[in-house]
Amino acid sequence: MEKATTKVYDIAIIGLGPSGAILARMLSKKYKIIAIDKKDSVEKGFQKPCGGLLSSDAQKALARLDICLPKDVMVDPQIFSVKTIDLKNNIIRHYQRFYINLDRHKFDLWLKSLIPNHVEVHSNSRCSAVEKIPEGYRITFHENGMEQVIIAKYLVGADGANSLVRHTLYPKRKIRTYMSIQEWFLETHPNPFYSCIFDLENTDCCSWSISKDNQFIFGGAFPIDNSRKRFENQKKKLEKIGFKFGKPIKTEACMVLRPSSFYDFCCGKNNAFLIGEAAGFISPSSLEGISSAINSAQILSEVLNANSKNANREYRLKTFNIRLKISFKLLKCPFMYNSSLRKLVLKSRLKSIDIAVTKR
Repeated sequence: MEKATTKVYDIAIIGLGPSGAILARMLSKKYKIIAIDKKDSVEKGFQKPCGGLLSSDAQKALARLDICLPKDVMVDPQIFSVKTIDLKNNIIRHYQRFYINLDRHKFDLWLKSLIPNHVEVHSNSRCSAVEKIPEGYRITFHENGMEQVIIAKYLVGADGANSLVRHTLYPKRKIRTYMSIQEWFLETHPNPFYSCIFDLENTDCCSWSISKDNQFIFGGAFPIDNSRKRFENQKKKLEKIGFKFGKPIKTEACMVLRPSSFYDFCCGKNNAFLIGEAAGFISPSSLEGISSAINSAQILSEVLNANSKNANREYRLKTFNIRLKISFKLLKCPFMYNSSLRKLVLKSRLKSIDIAVTKR
């Protein structure tokens, strides 16, 4: 029997990244909602290793919700092309891109600030256990060193790649996983740039670099095995072609998912739901996930607000287009990650930009 002091909620959201924050913002006031999040402030709490580029799809997702981006989450410079670097084939090409360069941590905190007051938010808190019970779900989390236990009828996992909620619901379901490692340096390059790096010797996924407010970020997604060694090996190779690193200001790391088939996605069951990367909604080609995080959160809010009789079935049906779109990106992967096909694409110079060299 539960203790009399155990609080009961209609909906519990684990994680307040873009998916969890958007969901919390859009849920009806008729629900008693609790949201548990690791982030705390600009200085404290979890910060997701991320290049911090807002894609056109993510911009469109925010536009549909009539959300405008404040200038204080954006950073200098705004870069209009990506330098694509193929280390194996020794080819560099530039392609136009329409990303917004932003501070990812400030972006997450800003989305979190949009959550209305009727949602009970617990920051700097970590969920440690989830258990299915007749009333719904018993959730244990720790806040400021204190353990708390609550019960919720509906449970939402918005807790990213290493989702506790997904592991609880689908203990045997495995999705291709990488270690994302990112370091920050003082910017010493003469011209700021954004790059996408392919280096099959160290990873079958991609790496990235970008300049932000007089700092330089280098990161990548590496196989779990010897991930740090692979990261350092790649830095050495990049130094030979002009990358300047120096002493790291800080290092960040977390797991990242990379779905490999339409059947990798986990939408949830038994009145528990997964949104954003926790569901596997992330591009296998670019690792972009903010757009699907926002879109899946919007869909779930509509399902829950409508009080659907079979909410899990409705959510799965309505996220079909998200799953299909991500699956189609698997068809793009060979042209990006197969060395021979990528060489053909880069050699063709199709849609590439010739960068003018300024004489001094």
